[in-house]
Amino acid sequence: MPLYAEPAAARRNRRRVREIYLVSFPREERMPFFLMCLLAKMPQTQFLAFREGEQVCGFAYMAVLDGMAFLLFLAVDPALRSRGYGSAILREIAALYPSCKRLVSIERCDAPADNAAQRLRRRQFYLRNGYAQTGYLVELSGQKQEILLQNGDFDPEECSAFFQKYSNGAMRPPVFRANG
Repeated sequence: MPLYAEPAAARRNRRRVREIYLVSFPREERMPFFLMCLLAKMPQTQFLAFREGEQVCGFAYMAVLDGMAFLLFLAVDPALRSRGYGSAILREIAALYPSCKRLVSIERCDAPADNAAQRLRRRQFYLRNGYAQTGYLVELSGQKQEILLQNGDFDPEECSAFFQKYSNGAMRPPVFRANG
């Protein structure tokens, strides 16, 4: 399945990407969509729609800086899930940023939750696609999330510095060992 990446905020993609975003993430985990589009104008933010032909299949929203690409949001059209599009998007991201460490933070699987099975499936998805557990957590928006990594070794100080530099000092999320 050949996928093509193009700006998610482009007029022809914006409405469909917004719809996918709103149904894929709970309100408390979302940024305002207009803010995502605005921040995507910064060179260190990538907001990409992935298309197969004319159909928007999904999107990725990433911070890319100093040899690191941090995947903040990834979603596939709910009608197309379980068809390999998520894996295809991750392969495209790896092709776009082959020399970068690629990170993602996900909800913890070791904490009790109503959606525990969904969290475990999400972790398994990333592990199947070449990501590895780092043994570290990051606290974003008051939630502790597990950090997964592809392509390199994890350094918690480097991760903290990445967030600070990306946000011009506004974000200083703690990064710490999962068992500590």
